[in-house]
Amino acid sequence: MDNQQKPTPPAHDPAPASSAARRPRRKLMLGALALVAAGGLLWWHPWSGDPAGKSGAGASAGGGRHGRGGPAAMANVPQPVQVAAATRGDMPVVLSALGTVTPLANVTVKTQLSGYLQSVAFQEGQLVKKGDVLAQIDPRPYQNALANAEGTHARDAALLATARLDLKRYQTLLAQDSIASQQVDTQASLVKQYEGAVKTDQAAIDSAKLNLVYARITAPVSGRVGLRQVDPGNYVTPGDTNGIVVITQIQPISVIFTTSEDNLPQILKQMNAGSKLSVTAYNRNNTVPLEAGSLETLDNQIDTATGTVKLRATFANRDGLLFPNQFVNTRLLVDTVRDATIVPTSAVLTGSIGQFVYVVKPDSTVTVRKVKVGPVDGERTSIVDGVAVGERVVTDGSDRLREGSTITIPADKPKGASGTSGAHGPGAASAASGTKGGHRGQHRGGASQAPAR
Repeated sequence: MDNQQKPTPPAHDPAPASSAARRPRRKLMLGALALVAAGGLLWWHPWSGDPAGKSGAGASAGGGRHGRGGPAAMANVPQPVQVAAATRGDMPVVLSALGTVTPLANVTVKTQLSGYLQSVAFQEGQLVKKGDVLAQIDPRPYQNALANAEGTHARDAALLATARLDLKRYQTLLAQDSIASQQVDTQASLVKQYEGAVKTDQAAIDSAKLNLVYARITAPVSGRVGLRQVDPGNYVTPGDTNGIVVITQIQPISVIFTTSEDNLPQILKQMNAGSKLSVTAYNRNNTVPLEAGSLETLDNQIDTATGTVKLRATFANRDGLLFPNQFVNTRLLVDTVRDATIVPTSAVLTGSIGQFVYVVKPDSTVTVRKVKVGPVDGERTSIVDGVAVGERVVTDGSDRLREGSTITIPADKPKGASGTSGAHGPGAASAASGTKGGHRGQHRGGASQAPAR
């Protein structure tokens, strides 16, 4: 009997059956993903319907797609905006610049004598007036010098008086031929010597008195004193660099600022006519007015490196709001334009066509109007050409507009019609969806403030 075993048949592999079962499921998943991707592309990049509107069905379909996110939604869906009417008024011509508060006088108080500082009569930071006592130097050495000069003067004055009496006697004797004329001449010369000595003594007295005045140090100008530079008890001399204290005049005070050389003609025209140009100083943020003053003068040359010229304005500074070396914003009123057409500054936009505004038409649509801008004064801008008085311009919400867009003004809406949040039903939801899609489409397309021509 043949014991050779028969070969065992291979086991059945279940993998092909399992793979075949998964193929339909994979196809279904790929098909679903393809449908989702196609829907997304349709939503983000809708195609246009009949451009001429010849087919009613095509126009309706195209309009529906535009309502989702196309540019036409910007024109079909009313956009809420804020508007303002152009008015007529006076517009100031103002030149703005950054300036530095500069005191009219900044004095370092120094002693004119050498001596020990006996006392200080001021408090650091206080306001002083011209002539107020600030410090006292030990006066005793100078009092002694004065007494010595007065004693010398008294002695020489007595000698002069005696010499004059002797001269009179000699002159009487000379008339009687009792003495020689040479003796009279000698006595006359002695009188003149004593007269000179008396004058010298008087000068020494005056000098000693002046030193006593200098020993009492007073304020040379009115202003605010700074920090004390030397303490009592120190020996001070006229050669001390820092002095005793620094006084800064703050009332009045000045501001030095610069302006372009292009502005010089209109400034000089007003100054030559005798006009006092008004200058207002604002804080660093240019939001709070600090003080009103006037233009005092301007420099005699233009800085060739910057093309600017320095100007000085003076301010009374009664409240002390202007502090030396403070940075301020200045506004120089050069002229005033009468009967100007004025719109809010926020209404003026800049695009590829230049500066323009959105003008509201009677049918609640907007049109792009190129304008020529005149002087600007903060939140107000004058329009030289492009807008008439009474016309309404868009001041807020212009980023959602284009030529021919329909607008709605919140103040003109009926009660309960406050936008899509107050609407009900599928129509409201569709409108809200269309507005959202239109806004998104505008940003994706990179729409500028001025529409493409």
